[in-house]
Amino acid sequence: MVETTSLANKLLIAMPSLADPNFARSVTYVCEHNADGAMGIIINRLTDLKLRDVFEQLGIENPAADHAAAPVYFGGPVQNNRGFVLHEPLGQWGSTLAVTDSIGVSTSRDILEAIGASRGPGSYLVALGYAGWGPGQLEREISENSWLHAQASGEILFHTALELRWQTAVQLTGANLTSLSGEAGHA
Repeated sequence: MVETTSLANKLLIAMPSLADPNFARSVTYVCEHNADGAMGIIINRLTDLKLRDVFEQLGIENPAADHAAAPVYFGGPVQNNRGFVLHEPLGQWGSTLAVTDSIGVSTSRDILEAIGASRGPGSYLVALGYAGWGPGQLEREISENSWLHAQASGEILFHTALELRWQTAVQLTGANLTSLSGEAGHA
């Protein structure tokens, strides 16, 4: 069996040739990757919702206005009725997957309550749904030249303008946007 190098804490950048409407020109933060598959959150697609809509649905009253106005992201096509909070710092929340020593993804109500009360993490992104791959699927898609990958940073996850995330992520790989091709090269 070939050992897989984990892509957790990496960005998956859709190649221009990737036509799937869920992933075209997407940037996905990989939260978990092992022999069982991979899970990530798309960080450059918005829903039509604002965080106030999520607060209202959960009965979280009187949220801080700046947090209530925050966008809600389309995290991916899997369980797109379930919320995921990508955040930094890690903190102590009811249900958190630690991706690094400082970045985590949480699914518990307590983090949303804390965000609404301005006691949440300093940086966060709330998404509905996630991107998922079965065992070996992501590796196969990378070998088929569907994805580039690059090291993630809190800067691109939380502070880079949404419309610049794909281009900025491509630049992290050192690739030239005009020379990207959809054809895989094999020796």
